[in-house]
Amino acid sequence: MVPSDRKYSKEHEWVQVGEDGTATVGITQFAQDQLGDIVFVELPGEGDEVNKDDVIGTIESVKAVSEIFAPISGTIVGINNDLEESPESVNQEPYASGWYCKMSVANNDEVEALLDADAYSKLTAED
Repeated sequence: MVPSDRKYSKEHEWVQVGEDGTATVGITQFAQDQLGDIVFVELPGEGDEVNKDDVIGTIESVKAVSEIFAPISGTIVGINNDLEESPESVNQEPYASGWYCKMSVANNDEVEALLDADAYSKLTAED
């Protein structure tokens, strides 16, 4: 089930903007299913300014290494350091403890342009 309280990119990242305007970013259940068992996560640097679609890190699984793309533009204001010790959190709880980073939102239009849960579900049903 795709949570309806966030937005999604076609590259299988999710974005959830909190009341403080900070966006939490992670990869979707679909993405982690495709990757398999995740063994390593390379996180972006706090303070990094990124543009939409920039590579902000990688996730390595037993099957492959995949790039993580910035679904929106902004500044990295926090990273999930727990993933360095427990990368499997992405497999276990991709929408909770498996989040990737937190970003300031540079352009709200970019958030609005992302897919809603229904549109993302249709996208992944085709894959």
